[in-house]
Amino acid sequence: MTHTGSADLVATPPQDSCSAPTWFIDSDDPRIVDFATATIAAAGAQTDREKAVALFEAVRDGWRYDPYSVNDDPAAFRASAVLAGGANWCVPKSVLLTAACRAVGIPAGLGFADVRNHLQSEKLRALMGTDLFVYHGYSTIWIDGEWRKASPAFNREMCERFGTKRLEFDGRSDALMHSYDVAGHRHMEYLRDHGQYTDLPFDQMLTAILAAYGPAMTGGVDAMSDVVDEAFHD
Repeated sequence: MTHTGSADLVATPPQDSCSAPTWFIDSDDPRIVDFATATIAAAGAQTDREKAVALFEAVRDGWRYDPYSVNDDPAAFRASAVLAGGANWCVPKSVLLTAACRAVGIPAGLGFADVRNHLQSEKLRALMGTDLFVYHGYSTIWIDGEWRKASPAFNREMCERFGTKRLEFDGRSDALMHSYDVAGHRHMEYLRDHGQYTDLPFDQMLTAILAAYGPAMTGGVDAMSDVVDEAFHD
């Protein structure tokens, strides 16, 4: 049965509340388990920190970032669906990373923030009507007794192509969007924190997206495909 109910918002979630599978974070799906265990084995990871880093890099670079793959189908946001699909955007990629961590016994949740993209192209700004990206998603991962934030959104190839800094996660500090690109231009600015969740707050997120951009962001993917490569530069 499709579930789109509200997820629990907790300022500092206890790690045991972020360990079990949910409808969106279906960490018990055999495909998620196989992906996570194979990734860890290939990396030779032993500790939770090493495992989380390996999973972060696998999700970051294994799925190309595509902000135009947004849709309003809850099933598309399930971790197992993201795993089986192609290019995707920050929220589904974070759901996948969160599920992969839970699959190997590492507590993980989801965090959200509104961010401003200072390198947005004029064409993309005209399409969206703003340079504000609402409900940018990232994973929250319990490592060595602390919560760490990690955004697996921007893949290595995209960063190299557009001159943006690749996010690296070492498991000891947060890995959130860089404020400046490699040339020193202002890049991402965090404006509003929506907190940490034990599951994907789908209805809440979709309502915010529709309010900010209108139905084009969830129904006009084909029409927007010509500006994918201009997501960060004119």
